[in-house]
Amino acid sequence: MSTQFLIYLFVGATFALYIGIALWTRAGSTSEYYVASKGVHPVLNGMATGADWMSAASFISMAGIIAFAGYDGSVYLMGWTGGYVLLAMCLAPYLRKFGKFTVPEFIGTRYYSQTARMVAVVCVIFISFTYVAGQMRGVGIVFSRYLEVSIETGVVIGMAIVFFYSVLGGMKGITYTQVAQYCVMIFAYMVPAIFISIMITGNPIPQLGFGSEVTGTGQSVLERLNGLGAELGFTPYTDGSKSTTDVFFITMALMVGTAGLPHVIVRFFTTPTVKDARKSAGYALLFIAVLYTTAPAVAAFARTNLLTSIPNTSYEEAPNWFKTWENSGLIGWLDKNNDGVIQYGPGAAFAGKPTYSAERGDVGQRMLTNEPTAAGNEVYVDNDIMVLANPEIAGLPGWVIALIAAGGLAAALSTAAGLLLVISTSISHDLLKSNLMPTISEKKELLAARIAAGLAVVIAGLFGIYPPGFVAQVVAFAFGLAAASFFPAIVMGIFYKRMNKEGAIAGMVVGLTFTFAYIIYFKFINPTATANEWWFGISPEGIGTLGMIFNFVVAFVVSRMTAPPPEHIQHLVEDIRVPRGAGAAVDH
Repeated sequence: MSTQFLIYLFVGATFALYIGIALWTRAGSTSEYYVASKGVHPVLNGMATGADWMSAASFISMAGIIAFAGYDGSVYLMGWTGGYVLLAMCLAPYLRKFGKFTVPEFIGTRYYSQTARMVAVVCVIFISFTYVAGQMRGVGIVFSRYLEVSIETGVVIGMAIVFFYSVLGGMKGITYTQVAQYCVMIFAYMVPAIFISIMITGNPIPQLGFGSEVTGTGQSVLERLNGLGAELGFTPYTDGSKSTTDVFFITMALMVGTAGLPHVIVRFFTTPTVKDARKSAGYALLFIAVLYTTAPAVAAFARTNLLTSIPNTSYEEAPNWFKTWENSGLIGWLDKNNDGVIQYGPGAAFAGKPTYSAERGDVGQRMLTNEPTAAGNEVYVDNDIMVLANPEIAGLPGWVIALIAAGGLAAALSTAAGLLLVISTSISHDLLKSNLMPTISEKKELLAARIAAGLAVVIAGLFGIYPPGFVAQVVAFAFGLAAASFFPAIVMGIFYKRMNKEGAIAGMVVGLTFTFAYIIYFKFINPTATANEWWFGISPEGIGTLGMIFNFVVAFVVSRMTAPPPEHIQHLVEDIRVPRGAGAAVDH
């Protein structure tokens, strides 16, 4: 069977599985739609959380960033991993014990204010739409290559799939779909990693292969990578270019942003008891670690294969994978010196948005849209293709290539569905039911949630077609916004009973506004700004940490200048923190 047929077979089979699960688990009540009736087993919830957590950014883009950025790319690995530990150990059990449906509901009840709840709804929508843009972009990238359509068309196909099972099944359908998606994505990630680890080092365990010698060279993987890079003029893979300050701020923003991500937090509302919430957090950490400990190895192997595959090769003799990925617009070549040889080195090959026209019958130089901007490099490689193209670069069998396609789609779709559910529940439950239409029936509330999800899918698709950056970078902005808005309000809501509504609202508004304005200015208004122009040398990816600090300070100062919360709220906070072992969560 041809590779293309296998791709259609694998992708079609997984889509049929997801849709079948959605039909089987169709939500019939708001409780099923919002929190799966709080009846999900800890192991299954751990797998679903892993799928929700390991988005397109983790599966597709993280290893790609590490492959190109080397040491600097480690901020994503450290931030996201440490952040999940912080969420699982310090926040999730308390939120589950509170026993509500959504994060805005926790904020509104804890701070005894509908205004606080509305601010939280705005934060949810900002964060979720920013995050979902990266997921839809990931869907488009996978479809564009493997189904041989444009990225825009791929995003539209992904929108249709996500719309079906997220709108139909709600949290109940999404949970069991994500269990299946976790199995697909982890198998898809590990199989090529094991294959390539054996090919490069002879070790079948990628994590150990990463520290082994490259077969026949006497050099470790990192030594080999540094040597190959030096020959082509690249900075050593193990050296970093970011300042220590920026590395710290980006890592911290990713870490605390994780603890404020509403689509991950809501997963802990779906277990029967507080004890089960803790168990599912532990299982999820185990399931997530499988991919996250493999990512550095995948990045190093992919970079090694890339550096040995294309430099100083005649375009006519270039490997098939190079020309295939050209068609997707995610890799390209510009023959600057007209020698017909692919030169690869530091610097950008050209400026402008990658384009390719099948109608014109373009061959070679397919991505040129403006004049060349840097000498010495003739190749453009998108960060987001390294994991997806890795099996082809390594010459693995067609079924492995088909598997990676199915895995990439599973990663993007699982997180997109979770985010869209959070958006729809925030609108139907927190905006309509709790504010604008308090007398709305459960049936109409469920309908409103599905309509909101449908509209959110359309908006998310537009963000996927016109994204403000590559996948993991876009997701990093979402983490920064979460760090600057939700995290302080949740932490102080649990551990500081003196925090009142005035402080929480002021902190969230200041943190979110500052972080959003900083990102917009330096990514859209003044995107060419250097590190010297950033505040304290902090990049837009790391500014969420400073926004978080502003949030904490403003919230604390305002709370001390205003009246303390009512007595029953202070007792509620104390009750949340009292351990209850395996007892059922108490709804307040």
